[in-house]
Amino acid sequence: MVSRTVLGPRLVEYELDSPVLGERTMARILFPADYAANPATRYPVLYLLHGGGDDFRSWTDKGEATESTADLPLIVVMPEARNGFYSDWVKAGAHGRTPWESHHVGELIPWVDRTFRTIADRGGRALAGLSMGGFGAMSYAARHPDLFTAAASFSGVLDTNRHTWIPGIAAQRDGGPPDAIWGSRLTREMRWRAHNPWDLAANLRGMWLSVRTGTGVPSDLDKHPKLDLIEAIVCHWSVRLHRKFTELGIEHDWYCGRGTHDWPYWARDLRVTLPSLMKTFADPPPAPNPLSYTSAEPEYSVAGWTVRSRRMREAFSTLSSAHRAGFSLTGVGMADVRTATWYEPGRAYRVWMAGPFEHRTMALKADGVGSLTMNVRLGPFGLGGHTVHVAIAEDCA
Repeated sequence: MVSRTVLGPRLVEYELDSPVLGERTMARILFPADYAANPATRYPVLYLLHGGGDDFRSWTDKGEATESTADLPLIVVMPEARNGFYSDWVKAGAHGRTPWESHHVGELIPWVDRTFRTIADRGGRALAGLSMGGFGAMSYAARHPDLFTAAASFSGVLDTNRHTWIPGIAAQRDGGPPDAIWGSRLTREMRWRAHNPWDLAANLRGMWLSVRTGTGVPSDLDKHPKLDLIEAIVCHWSVRLHRKFTELGIEHDWYCGRGTHDWPYWARDLRVTLPSLMKTFADPPPAPNPLSYTSAEPEYSVAGWTVRSRRMREAFSTLSSAHRAGFSLTGVGMADVRTATWYEPGRAYRVWMAGPFEHRTMALKADGVGSLTMNVRLGPFGLGGHTVHVAIAEDCA
């Protein structure tokens, strides 16, 4: 932390030195009214994300975040993201290849948990955001489901498979070429889809979820009523994610009504969302068990599991039905899988693998922390990939 400025009874502005970003950055934090008076109490945290063209000040300056949370036992963190689409850029803009996701998830959240009295686990964290921040909320939650118990989008960019020029405009606002964020859509499609809430919707199972949008048709909240094309596009994205959730059987809060892409609606969205968020914090939903998780990253870790893929092309990998007795892995190429720490250190276990290009039985010994590590042959590149089923049992031989 470089500096701390008190702006009100509950509102504090922080300047942070970020080694990940390679620069200083800002955040505003709203504390519960009784934070100082209750030094033994820990509080849940809402990460409240701004949209494109706004900044870390916007939710308190325009979105009535201070007033909406006045009586709540809640810490609200509002970080800076410029126009970075809550992603690690693949090309440089005016500020270089800004790694916003690595900063927010790998640096900011640990700093908040070290510095303040938070409930520092999945059940004590939630995300919400508007427009670009709605994308950030759902994308971060889908890419890191073991960190968050809830996510809410207000007029969010929820399917970047549609209207792909929108992220390009954001990149240009921050001095980069249109393909600075995830690369060219023509050659790096999987990089785009690796961050896209619609593609990763299944990862959000087990969270409290809310999708709210306007149709672009103005209502009495608009001072100068006129049809809003941006909100009409946003509505299309939101409807697609709503339908995806419905198809997958994922429960979620859904609202679509008259409204434009403007602050009176987002302030209202926050107000009506907060009671459900607080109920979720009071009784967090359990993490899905067995675990299922999809990623296009060459290496990913979730809930204690790690998968490292070796493949010729980018592709989705899905770890599914992961529990103590085994798991399934879908993808292409080869993968090294390290299980969660569910086994007795030093004890031998029998492992059976079955798939189109894999059929083996082997004995493996759990390492010093109780994990098993194995190599899985998935097979050559193919539409949808290939699935290997793995069974694990204590070796009685």
